[in-house]
Amino acid sequence: MRVRKPDRVLLLIVLCLIVVGFAIFLSASLGQVGRDSVSFAFVALKQLGVLLGGLILMIVFANLPYKHLKPYSPYLFALAIVLTSLVFVPGFSFTYGGAKRWLELGPLTFQPSEFLKFAFIIFLAAWAGARKDRLQHLGEGFLPFLIFLGIVGGLMFLQPDTGTFIVMIIGALGIFVTAGGRWRYLFFLFLLGVMAIGFLAITRPYVRDRIETFLNPKHDLTGSSYQINQSLIAIGSGGLLGRGFGQSVQKFNFLPQPIGDSIFAVTSEEFGLLGASLLIILYLAFALWGLKIMSRVVDPFGRLLGTGLIILITGQALVNIGAMLGLLPLTGVPLPFISHGGTALLFALIEVGIILNISKTK
Repeated sequence: MRVRKPDRVLLLIVLCLIVVGFAIFLSASLGQVGRDSVSFAFVALKQLGVLLGGLILMIVFANLPYKHLKPYSPYLFALAIVLTSLVFVPGFSFTYGGAKRWLELGPLTFQPSEFLKFAFIIFLAAWAGARKDRLQHLGEGFLPFLIFLGIVGGLMFLQPDTGTFIVMIIGALGIFVTAGGRWRYLFFLFLLGVMAIGFLAITRPYVRDRIETFLNPKHDLTGSSYQINQSLIAIGSGGLLGRGFGQSVQKFNFLPQPIGDSIFAVTSEEFGLLGASLLIILYLAFALWGLKIMSRVVDPFGRLLGTGLIILITGQALVNIGAMLGLLPLTGVPLPFISHGGTALLFALIEVGIILNISKTK
């Protein structure tokens, strides 16, 4: 196995996403500071600090042999489960918007589900890579896979954080199929998913509201349908070329979380259909070029890990964008490399570092 430099094309795509993303974030943050009474400098410097820290971690993991992660994958997964479980322990976490997703570490906050998402992909890649042909068997392949999904799904639904779990499923399915899992099992998983959504729609009002909003965006314009309608107004008003950088109107007191999950709507309003399409093309280029690289990796663990991480990042981007366009139900997941969210941004850059490290091996 030859060792090379990290793939330059993939690195260039990521750097474009980071630079473009930070510029978009700066513009979107003007809308956030106007409603939260915090200074623009504070928001910008905080995001820049996280970004620089993430870039340092990306460089470290790009030079740290990815194979070192394999023997520790069960322990990382177990640690992630423990940390995620701590959000239910009083005194360790805080609740925002009815959700328990964050741990308090003095003045800092940490979202352990981002670590769980990362550790879950590493664990699945190590597990599936060691199974080979046995992954096609029900007892040794699909049932254990289903149990692993059930463990992380239970933790996510209790928080609740359905959006993050959907992204986990996308990454996990990418590994399962790439490793040779049978497609017919996915149909069974789809049926289970439909049943689970139906159960949640009955027992969790917020899930039912999101489904109703998706099916009928006009049913509650001042309540559950507010965000999607404001998002569509922003996207539509951008036209072909947009209002111009910094000129978004919807980010001021209209779009909820303009620096969070609504940031694609701000992008579309300011840069229009052309700018939004170019951003989507960057994500698709990241996915297609990354998967092309992974198809040439000989090591099963490296190929599955890289594939899982690429699908995880791209899948989250498409889930976020699809929700803002009304093509998918609202999930609340951030847009990778662009949205505010320290933990999410740090782990996205760590994941890129691992992908770049894997790209060095052929």
